[in-house]
Amino acid sequence: MRTTAIEHSFSLSELNRTANNTEIVERKGIGHPDTICDMLAEQLSRALCRYYLEQFGAVLHHNVDKALLRGGRARARFGGGSIDEPIDIYLAGRAVTEFGGHAVPIEEIAVETVHSWVTEHMHALDPDAHVRVHNLVRQGSVELVELFRRGGQGEVPRANDTSIGVGYAPLSALEKTVHETETHLNARFGSGEASAWGEDVKVMGARTPEGTVLTVACALVDRHVPDMDAYLAEKEALKHAVLDVAASHCGDDVSVAVNAADDPAEGSIYLTVTGTSAEAGDDGEVGRGNRVNGLITPHRPMSLEALAGKNPVTHVGKLYNAAARDIAAALVSERADIAAAECYLLSRIGAPVTEPAVIDIRLTPRDARPVSDFAVWSEEIARDHIGRIPEMVEDFIEGRIAIV
Repeated sequence: MRTTAIEHSFSLSELNRTANNTEIVERKGIGHPDTICDMLAEQLSRALCRYYLEQFGAVLHHNVDKALLRGGRARARFGGGSIDEPIDIYLAGRAVTEFGGHAVPIEEIAVETVHSWVTEHMHALDPDAHVRVHNLVRQGSVELVELFRRGGQGEVPRANDTSIGVGYAPLSALEKTVHETETHLNARFGSGEASAWGEDVKVMGARTPEGTVLTVACALVDRHVPDMDAYLAEKEALKHAVLDVAASHCGDDVSVAVNAADDPAEGSIYLTVTGTSAEAGDDGEVGRGNRVNGLITPHRPMSLEALAGKNPVTHVGKLYNAAARDIAAALVSERADIAAAECYLLSRIGAPVTEPAVIDIRLTPRDARPVSDFAVWSEEIARDHIGRIPEMVEDFIEGRIAIV
């Protein structure tokens, strides 16, 4: 059988996107069950990296990118309800569990990771009373552990997968609005304001010829809501907060619906004990939520790769998506005559992470200049970012690179 080798190639083409009258954008907030899974998987990877570095002087092989949340059972009521069955968190994947005769306390690390993250980010969810942690992490495969080690002798790490990374810039007005709406609402939690607002915020934005509509779901915390009038007042406050964000990007032609499924006359409202739908049967899973830019954008190029929990040394599914996002952003920010950019990176398993098989750049110039005029410059930008991929490890470990 003949095998055709893929050369390490660079290509540049013009990005000609026809103006679309319809755009749909979604963001799942920090307390959404899918985002919780993403964040816990990523936190476990960071915790393992720190443990490996402290104990062994190097990050060892791991991919703990499989997490599942099974929702609990709750009875919410005005003034405070109860949790009848806790939320189950299952953390799974592969990792070095023993090195040089030293056993790695994976279970302890996993439990501590969940408790620390929940305590820091969920103001009404008690990790001791409301959450059960199940550690399902097992020893990694011999082949991938060995591949990981090949790049550990002072060489550039080797890609442990054949994977695609995708990024684009800039964000549209609707994308900025959807992203900032959720982050704005959740930023208030840390300040002690709006304690009735739970962290489970989901924002769906739609732009059509008829205008822009934002549909926001926000779980309200029952012990801070004494009655229906108080609930409706919180909904109104949420609506005005969303409109304030939207005005800065989309102007005043925006309509907002908050907790649109409510039927106050029947007593059917989005009231929770803990501020997340996970308490009452809404399950979650890694990779079902936001992409690396924090959004779900069906009208844009996206990768289905889940970054959360993958090791930050060799897993190109993580590295290339973050790098592609940064390359596209750099192409737009560094030249005023570039209106938009997309970047596609393809890795090949076993090759150095700094040597993608394919780099594909697509640009939209603001004037009539041919895209070929930007070829040398855009390749230099792309290869500079790719050459610095090994430097991203510390930023991932310290949480300086956002993954959702």
